[in-house]
Amino acid sequence: EIQLVESGGGLVQAGGSLRLSCAASGFPYDDYAIVWFHQAPGRDRDEVSCFARSGGRTSYADSVKGRFTVSSDYAEHTVFLEMNNLKPEDTGVYSCGARTGCSDADYNLGYWGQGTQVTVSS
Repeated sequence: EIQLVESGGGLVQAGGSLRLSCAASGFPYDDYAIVWFHQAPGRDRDEVSCFARSGGRTSYADSVKGRFTVSSDYAEHTVFLEMNNLKPEDTGVYSCGARTGCSDADYNLGYWGQGTQVTVSS
């Protein structure tokens, strides 16, 4: 059974930092990518970052480039999203999903975690 469990959200002031974790199990970790999504209140879910262990490929949405960094602990099958210089518009639910890869030709596998809430106060 594929499982994705996020943690690390919370309340932080603008300019602060948080580190989110996505623990993955039930699928070949080496063969797939983990993508981070952000869903702001009342809006659709947007992809903010992708990490593919095979080849070490990463990608970021323009809105988070230079502020967010994705990394992985292979032994723990966990992908992290380090979020720095947070802004109020970063507020929302962050969830992780399984994807075939991080290129435009890749696609989501249809598995997501429950998400973790991030609230950035101004």
